[in-house]
Amino acid sequence: MTPVLAVVTATVVGLMVGVELAVAVVVNPILLRLPAGASLAARADGGRMLGRLMPFWYVGSLVLTAALAAVAWGTPGATTALVAGVLLALGVVLSVALLVPINNRSRTWTAEDHPDDWREQHRRWDRLHHGRVAIIVVAFVLVVIAATTV
Repeated sequence: MTPVLAVVTATVVGLMVGVELAVAVVVNPILLRLPAGASLAARADGGRMLGRLMPFWYVGSLVLTAALAAVAWGTPGATTALVAGVLLALGVVLSVALLVPINNRSRTWTAEDHPDDWREQHRRWDRLHHGRVAIIVVAFVLVVIAATTV
């Protein structure tokens, strides 16, 4: 059971990190260079779609990582999984406290109705997102290490 849980956890966390990394380094930089109407529409649509999916993915990743730490308790991988879980929990807290409020505002913006500083707000979200991505990348590496040592 532990090896299956380790593989499932690493896969779920890894896919989540991959999506977030792609958003950070590919998708959002492209969208920010588009004209206002197209950029706002694309970010709003992405915000709605990922805003529905990512809470479950983050919490699921955290639960799987906590389960991995619990079943591996007493092995070298348990502490590594526990630290990964703390980092994933930090990612959730950062999301709820800092990123979600900006996302909730920006997903309602249109070409006709948006604040003058919309690009700066998107850039702020992107900077915060880069920090979150760095944290969850480290968490993913720790999950992989834990998965190979349990």
